[in-house]
Amino acid sequence: MSRRQAREFALQALYQLDLNPADVQDLEAQEQQALDTAFMESEASVNKRTRAYAGMLVHGARAQLAAIDEAIGAHAKGWKVARMAAVDRNIARIAVFELVHAEPPVDAGTAINEAVELAKLYGTDDSAKFLNGVLDAIAKEQAKGQKNETSE
Repeated sequence: MSRRQAREFALQALYQLDLNPADVQDLEAQEQQALDTAFMESEASVNKRTRAYAGMLVHGARAQLAAIDEAIGAHAKGWKVARMAAVDRNIARIAVFELVHAEPPVDAGTAINEAVELAKLYGTDDSAKFLNGVLDAIAKEQAKGQKNETSE
């Protein structure tokens, strides 16, 4: 299994949690239950590395949800995050987490490409183009911020 498959599992779990909001007191258990459901639906066995990466994506994206949604909303050209298609919203959340919050961050080209591929599989005809634009803008802003930090 691969990181791409981990991203697919994370997308399935985040989608489920997005449409069925978790009880604030038991977030971790609900995240794990959503992941377990995604893993069980897989026809192949899921190795520990794939499970761990998917879990890190789900937990990380949900832990940084406010900051991630703010970044998406700032670059979505008039679209409010809550009004986006749930699949697009959650693909973007995974990619922004990988770009901005993951340690170490995922290369921008890789994160954007993986998001676009997920959008082609699970989104609408316009999803890939829309997400590519939003994520590219976020990546450019992130790179600009890192460049400013190193020059100070």
